[in-house]
Amino acid sequence: MILFLIGFIAGIVSGMGIGGGAILIPALIMFVKPPQHIAQSVNLLYFIPTAIVALVIHIKNKRINFKLALPIIIFGLFGAYIGSQLALNLSGPVLRKWFGVFLLAIGINEMLRKTKDRKGTQ
Repeated sequence: MILFLIGFIAGIVSGMGIGGGAILIPALIMFVKPPQHIAQSVNLLYFIPTAIVALVIHIKNKRINFKLALPIIIFGLFGAYIGSQLALNLSGPVLRKWFGVFLLAIGINEMLRKTKDRKGTQ
């Protein structure tokens, strides 16, 4: 049942365009306890169908700027290759720490960005 709940919550977050991996990977690690490499691989596999569903809906609602997306996609493919090679060469504990640092940096950035947004609207 926990896997269904993790998938459901991560799917909601993915559909919003936030990135379900920020929910899925930590939830898998905490509740299912797979090795870090497995959790991140499951996230990548999970991402494909959820991204397709979200993409179809966003295209249908004309919410995608393809001119903006194309260079990001092209360079993202290169980055994904480099990142996957890096992940393969890191041990599970080191990969987990780097993922934690990444999540912390994203969280701090979001908190600071929200603060700036509020100051501009007041």
